Amino acid sequence: MTEILMNSYELTIYSWGALGLLLLVQLLVADIMGIKSRHVPGTPPEPNHADPLFRASRTLANTNESIAIYIVLILFCIFNDADATYTAYLSWAYVVGRAVYALCYYANQPTMRSISFGITLLVLIGLLVTGVVA
Repeated sequence: MTEILMNSYELTIYSWGALGLLLLVQLLVADIMGIKSRHVPGTPPEPNHADPLFRASRTLANTNESIAIYIVLILFCIFNDADATYTAYLSWAYVVGRAVYALCYYANQPTMRSISFGITLLVLIGLLVTGVVA
């Protein structure tokens, strides 16, 4: 079973590693920003998009808010034996979309951030459809 899963969904599984790396980078960016700004640990930053610490912490929080949906939909696709190619493309699109989202949030580019958020939302819908069609 494990070998079949690895062979069929290998590219999807690699995207999980990339997503893990992205989360780690987002965590480190938020932590470093907090240390640099001498922020009191455990307290939320003031909600101000001009503040890099606020943007960094919101970037990580937003990824954490959407990742559960992503995981559930990927598992739905895998356990429903959905098309492995579509699942992989959509999984990588999610990872790339989240990376672009983070970069746009760090750079304080709200329009591009919203566009990349919308793309990742469409990717999640695509995963749902891929799983249902299977």
